[in-house]
Amino acid sequence: MAAKETAEAKELNLVGKVELRIALTDSDTKLESILNIYLPPLLLKLASEYVSVRNKVISICQHINTRLKAPQIRIPVASLLRQYKENNNALIRHFDILYIQQGLDRLPLLERLDLLPLLITGIGQNFQESYRHTASVFNLLLKLLHPLTLPPRGSADDTNLRQRLGLSESIEDAQFIASWIGRLILFTPQPSTKRLPGLDIKERSFLQLYDRKDTWQPGVADGMNLVQTKVVAVKFLASGAFTDTERFLPALFASSDPNSRLIDIGDDMLKRAIPAVSLEDKEILDQLFRVYLGTRGNDGSLPARAPLQTKVLGLLCKSKRATSYITQNIQIVREGLTSNAQDDVFSFATAVQGLEASKLRTQIFVYTNWLARISDTADISIIASSLVTQLRTYIESQGWPMYDEDMTGQSGHEASLRSLGYESIGILARANPKELVLDEQLDLLRWLFDSLAADSTGRDVVMSIDQALSSVLGAFGGELTMELEMTLESLLLQNMQRRPGDTEGSGITILRSTQFTAVRFANRCLPFKNAKARWMNVLAIGNGDNDRREVLEEGSKGLDPYWYRMLNPAKVAFHSGEITETSKYELPRSSDLLGQFFGGDSVWNTSHSAEDAMPMIKAYGPAVMFCRNILLYEGLSPTASAIDGEWERQLEVLVANDEQARQKIRDYLNTMAADRETSSLLQTLLHATMNGILTLDIKTANSCANCLLQLCSLSPDSIVGDLARRTRSLQEPILSSDKSLRELSSRLFGILGSHQNCPQSVVQKVIGDLSIKSSAWREAIGSQILQAHGGILAVTYYWTRRACRVHTLAASQYQANVKPIVKSCLEILDSSSDKTLLDAAIVSITELSLSGLMTPTSSALPYDTSTMIKKLVEHAEKGDENAVKALGSFAMQCEEDFNEGAVFQQIIAALFKIHNVKDPALQFAVGEAFGCAACGWQSKSLVAALDIEGKPPLSSSRNVALSSILDQITKECQTTKPALRQASAIWLLCLVQFCGHLPGIRGRLRDCQIAFKGFLTDRDSLNQETASRGLSLVYERGDRELKDDLIRDLVGSFTGSTANISGTISGETQLFEPGALPTGDGSITTYKDIMSLAAEVGNPSLVYKFMSLAANNAIWSSRAAFGRFGLSNIFSDSSVDGYLAQNPKIYPALFRYRFDPNTNVRNSMNEIWTALVREPTATIDQHFDTIMHDLLKNILGKEWRTRQACCAAIADLVQSRPAAKYEKYVGEIWKLTFKVCDDIKDSVRTAALALARVLVSILTRALEAGDSSSRSAVAMLENVLPFLLSPSGLESPAQDVQTFSLSALLQIIKKSSKASLRPFVPDLVCRLILLLSSLEPEGIEYIRLRAEQYGVTGQQIDDARLSGVRGSPMLEAIERCLDFLDETTMQNLLGPLKNAITTGLGLPSRVGGSRVLVSLSTRHNFIFKPHADYFLRLARKQVLDRNDTISASYSAACGYLARLTSDEEILKLVDYCRKLYFDSDDEHHRLVAGEILLGTSKFATDRFNALAAEILPFVFLAKHDSYERAKTAFQDTWDETVGGSRTVLLYMREIIQLALQYLSSPRWSLKHTAAYAIAETINAPGAEISDSIAQIIWPGIEKAVDGKTWDGKERILQAFVKFVRARNIVTNNNAAQAQMQKIMLRESRRNNQAYRQHALACLAEYVEVRESIDMADEVYDITAPIIEASLAGPDEMDHDAQSGGHSSKTINEEILANAQAALLRSINPRGRTNEDLCSILSRALALTIRTLSENGSRKVHNVILEGEKSLFEKLQRVLRSPVPEPLVRVLIDFVETLFGTKDQVEQTRIKAAEAASAFASLSSADVKLRAAVIDGISNARTDERSVTVQQSLERARRAILPL
Repeated sequence: MAAKETAEAKELNLVGKVELRIALTDSDTKLESILNIYLPPLLLKLASEYVSVRNKVISICQHINTRLKAPQIRIPVASLLRQYKENNNALIRHFDILYIQQGLDRLPLLERLDLLPLLITGIGQNFQESYRHTASVFNLLLKLLHPLTLPPRGSADDTNLRQRLGLSESIEDAQFIASWIGRLILFTPQPSTKRLPGLDIKERSFLQLYDRKDTWQPGVADGMNLVQTKVVAVKFLASGAFTDTERFLPALFASSDPNSRLIDIGDDMLKRAIPAVSLEDKEILDQLFRVYLGTRGNDGSLPARAPLQTKVLGLLCKSKRATSYITQNIQIVREGLTSNAQDDVFSFATAVQGLEASKLRTQIFVYTNWLARISDTADISIIASSLVTQLRTYIESQGWPMYDEDMTGQSGHEASLRSLGYESIGILARANPKELVLDEQLDLLRWLFDSLAADSTGRDVVMSIDQALSSVLGAFGGELTMELEMTLESLLLQNMQRRPGDTEGSGITILRSTQFTAVRFANRCLPFKNAKARWMNVLAIGNGDNDRREVLEEGSKGLDPYWYRMLNPAKVAFHSGEITETSKYELPRSSDLLGQFFGGDSVWNTSHSAEDAMPMIKAYGPAVMFCRNILLYEGLSPTASAIDGEWERQLEVLVANDEQARQKIRDYLNTMAADRETSSLLQTLLHATMNGILTLDIKTANSCANCLLQLCSLSPDSIVGDLARRTRSLQEPILSSDKSLRELSSRLFGILGSHQNCPQSVVQKVIGDLSIKSSAWREAIGSQILQAHGGILAVTYYWTRRACRVHTLAASQYQANVKPIVKSCLEILDSSSDKTLLDAAIVSITELSLSGLMTPTSSALPYDTSTMIKKLVEHAEKGDENAVKALGSFAMQCEEDFNEGAVFQQIIAALFKIHNVKDPALQFAVGEAFGCAACGWQSKSLVAALDIEGKPPLSSSRNVALSSILDQITKECQTTKPALRQASAIWLLCLVQFCGHLPGIRGRLRDCQIAFKGFLTDRDSLNQETASRGLSLVYERGDRELKDDLIRDLVGSFTGSTANISGTISGETQLFEPGALPTGDGSITTYKDIMSLAAEVGNPSLVYKFMSLAANNAIWSSRAAFGRFGLSNIFSDSSVDGYLAQNPKIYPALFRYRFDPNTNVRNSMNEIWTALVREPTATIDQHFDTIMHDLLKNILGKEWRTRQACCAAIADLVQSRPAAKYEKYVGEIWKLTFKVCDDIKDSVRTAALALARVLVSILTRALEAGDSSSRSAVAMLENVLPFLLSPSGLESPAQDVQTFSLSALLQIIKKSSKASLRPFVPDLVCRLILLLSSLEPEGIEYIRLRAEQYGVTGQQIDDARLSGVRGSPMLEAIERCLDFLDETTMQNLLGPLKNAITTGLGLPSRVGGSRVLVSLSTRHNFIFKPHADYFLRLARKQVLDRNDTISASYSAACGYLARLTSDEEILKLVDYCRKLYFDSDDEHHRLVAGEILLGTSKFATDRFNALAAEILPFVFLAKHDSYERAKTAFQDTWDETVGGSRTVLLYMREIIQLALQYLSSPRWSLKHTAAYAIAETINAPGAEISDSIAQIIWPGIEKAVDGKTWDGKERILQAFVKFVRARNIVTNNNAAQAQMQKIMLRESRRNNQAYRQHALACLAEYVEVRESIDMADEVYDITAPIIEASLAGPDEMDHDAQSGGHSSKTINEEILANAQAALLRSINPRGRTNEDLCSILSRALALTIRTLSENGSRKVHNVILEGEKSLFEKLQRVLRSPVPEPLVRVLIDFVETLFGTKDQVEQTRIKAAEAASAFASLSSADVKLRAAVIDGISNARTDERSVTVQQSLERARRAILPL
């Protein structure tokens, strides 16, 4: 115990000694020395284990604190700070901090700054140990930052700053400081219980020093300015002491702060920090979400402010990992879209309104879209439902489906957000379709359809809904369940039936049709086999002409299986590449379609009467045809052809011409007929088709008639029989006005009427009626001819089908019924000239001949056979195909006889003669006729002629006819006559096609082959096509030996080993179609062209190889010969004798010719290339250099097609090759490309521009892919940019080249990174600035110079040009280039930028230069600041441009530059403005001075305010300039800077001194401006002017009012009077008093009429103010002549100045009124005898009475009455009883003037009553006066009619009567 006490005592003893030393110090110096030694160890004793020791130390500290009140005593701060860092004792740290805080400000600045590394070291660890103490340390750190001067950004000192501060070794400390600076940015002082956005309670308390109220009060000791502290802290953060990663979050906070100074620095830091951090880092994302959402609990933080939330969302939209924060994302969307937050914790965010809230909500939608597109499937499946619910709730809260503008308020922005909401719903639904879309009720889809139908917001929102539905469309890509498919069917059918204006049961009013979207869903979501979906297509087609065209097109696509496949492409397996077939493509069953379209529930139910009106008539034909097509396709399956774009046409051709296909369909229909159910469906289709024929719509009737004809011709009689009972209904279509309908209906009548089930009575009745119509053909006119046409055909078809069914007609029937028909036909053929009747007759002859009812041997023919043939030939030679068919059909019934004169021989000879008709279609008809004549019914051309069930009719037998005709045709194939040669090729083709199955043709196929090969050399493309098709048919029908021989001949002809293919060519043989390659510009179109291929190879031995190719030029120049026969495969197999492998030089030429501008050449060369080159990629890579050299050599060749081909070939060559492959050629390619871009040939220029676009695309893709740092990308830029900027690029005279170069350059700048583009930035910026003017339309300057002729001003045009520059993509490119600047590049930019600014011509370039300076000053201030002074001096030289717009732009740039320049340079700028203003006679210079200062005040406000004492006096003076524009500029500057009018008092002395300096200027404008400024100094401060201010103003106002008059001087005089009124400085200054009076009298004597009116008014006011002096005599001397002259008239007055804007009369009245006022107010009764007073009053009265009598002006009367009132008040104060009689009389006369105003207006009479009231007090001095005034009042009151005036008079009377 004793030892312990000894230790305690020892410690107490030590402490006591220190106390004694401190107490014995008798000076501050000694105390400072003692504290330096003992204070730190003394504080260490606070860690003693003994309470007594600790208490002793505390008492000593209290004594020390008392002694330390002297501010000069320094404390050992450094030692205490080290002790703080090294000691963990809380009490020691507490006292250390207290003394550090107290002593820090006592240290010199350098010593304080030296403490910074020590203060920073370990601060992060200190925070873990003690929050409160670290808060004080951090506060000290912020204090030290204020005086800290940071090194220039990027300098060596800046780079070393991190190491000097010790942060490079302690990353934890750097992170701690950066994070708390970030929190400081978010901090705002608030009560301790209130939370802050982004900061929780603990963080707020830390920054508030745990609720120290004076922490952020700058006026209190140790208090700091929060805004300034934030600025210096952020600047410190932007220095080299921190890394970009550490700056990231604080930079983000600063960039969204309300303080613009923080925003500038924060934006710059953020741009640099974003590339340095990974937005996939979990820690960063956690912090971003925490800041955005805040933290829960009473001590948590509030969500960030809206601007910061917007920026955070922008960053989250770049992070894929952010999408995995499911809870947070749901919360963001919910709170962002819900107007009333459920949790008050987050009410701050939801309370945000205005523009920032709009931006935030827009960004929330963008983020929602990001979530939908980027989220993993698992994540999106969790959040999608919630997000969609929130979005739907948001939209419905605005009013749904009817948009409620009253509820939403800002309808414009809310409507755009509504659009985004719909779009987001669509994207989310597509991302998670299983949960959101494919529910049982399709709720979301139904809601979107309802929105589309009834949303009333506007067109943009409707487009968004449609887009959302398009997104949802993808959700139905797979197969649907049966239940879901049925639900979708119901929904879509409902929307197909909606009509605008309808109101549904749910209360929704339909505003627009949803049919288009519904039918789109039907075509993409429901399988093709779905009959209801196809019905929706029918509904879409049947809407009529008033609906949208796209609805009709979409409906038509839905009825086409090919288009359905295009709309719903099959899925391709990713690994195998195989196409996955889907059941969606299955065709619908015909039974389902017929039931849906024509069943019992359909509007087209066949049970309805055909006479009823047909609904949706326009869709009926397509519906019937679709059912027909499906039925036929079913019959042809599974051998039916694949469905492609022409499947319907192919089906038609197949059914019409293919015998096997027709038989297969017949078998299928027989099978259907055998089954009761399918038989019923087939009959349903037949009846429905019949109903379509009976409609009034011609198009529908024709379509249905054609369909029914096909079905009846293929169906068994058992099916057709039921329809035959309706034969009579065809009578009306037979007599229709439409030719096609008559022909089809007549043929149907023949089929149905001849059926056994058709009642004969009905048939006979119809035939009888038709016979009557047809027999009257001679007298028929108009429609009767048409009816005769139908009647003839119908009767003919009936009897021919009747004959076929019964095989032989009875002789009686023939004579009675057929013979009249034959006779009529021949009579018409012989004598009629009507085309319609002739057609009927010729068709009838054909049908009668085919059925055997008309033969050469028929008895009793009215005309001989030769005559009929002659007539038919005549018609055939006129191009009538029916006549040719009639000849062929009739020949079938003729005996085989080739003797001269035989009928058969006549017909054959006649057919051969028709070759002269140059109509290929007619020649094909002749070929069919040859087939019929040679083979009869065995010809395949008659397949469709047999349209009833049974065998064909008999015809004459044939033995040698076929071979004989074939011999003659092959012989004619050798002819040289073009027409006969072409006709022979067609005839031969027809024989092979229609008779090739017969032995007569099969045995002669080799002859046919030789004949066809002879046509391959023809230039006529039809001959080549015919020959190619013929060879294909021969190849198909020949045996193996024949096939081999054919192939051998073709290959031999191409290799030159044989010459089996006939034909020769010469050097001038034309190889291409006329007009395909014009020769006007020297293009080659002959044999030389093909020979060039061999010549360019350079190997003469190859010429002979190509001779064979050239000899058969038509083969490789015609696409038909290659495509149809497949010669490319032969080439591929044979390899053309293998010579290509030995001669690789052919590849460049052949590669180039693949891109020849001629289609034929290009196609042929592609075929050869494909055939010869098995591995194109490997071959091109192997010969790449050779090909490229060839292309570069020929790109400037003489032939335009060669140049064009080279451009296209180079583009193709470089697109699929790595850059390293062609890197060495890039420069030359660009050079040559730009040369060709200016080619004389338009197509060559187009190709060159296409090549240039390819090159740019390659470069931009490389830049986007991150290859910018690679050697290839940089090398390409080095080659490309100089060319783009050269005279061959942007400065090219060719407009196309200019446009392309600009577009390419902008793309490169946009895609490039810093590393790749930075070396080019200086030159790019300079060139782009200069090009702003070069690329401006040339006519702009012309229009500006003649602006008045176009009804505009030059300034308006310049404003438009300025707007164009600001929105120019080139300026945007310049901004991006500037973003790449660093210190080195900035230094390199100085010269080019100066050159661009000083040498640029034209407004765009000049303005562009100023915009660059502005951008550098605002967005790149760190690196630009060292050069700001230089560019400010440069900008000063540009402000004097003659163009106001350019001058204003550089004036504003000066303002921005002033932000960064030194104070010295700003003062120079102000001096420059002074010189411009005061030393120049040009008023434009004064305007420039004002605009410079205005720009400085706006854009460098803090710098302007710092120098306000130097600037504002000048601004105040100049804002009174007479030049209105200059005045406005200075006025705006003053208003921008000054807070109130009393600010003038601060600079009063400087203003007056400056004004006095220029009052003596020889320039009147400056003198006036200075005078106005002095006058304003009197008006600005208000009514009170202190003595000191008055002493300052007096010399100025005295000098200002001096001199002769000038327009506006009255303002100075008025201010002078106000000055006298406000402060009477002359009380003790007689000289000043006399001078004032002298000034006033002098100015009143001025003769300028416009000025005199104001001078007299001022005189009246002056004498009123100066009561101490009597100026009545002087005033009378001045005013009496003026009054008399005014009353005498203006003509008698002298004028020394022109009057102003008022008329002379008005001015005269003003002068008279003001003169009277001055006269009456100048009378001062004080100090005057009664006689003097009476004299003065008498003369004033005389003038007054005269004025009242001679001038009836209201103003003059009012002024006189006011003057009299003032006079009576003065007299009342001095006049005492008794009043001398003369004076009484004068006063009574004055009273009379009061009551002579009864004829004046009410206002004047009121003033008279007020003057009478003033006289009432005066009247007490004399009875007569009282009596006079009472009488006057009484009389006036009696005559007064105004109540107001009566009341005034009554008050005056009562004031008198009590006396």
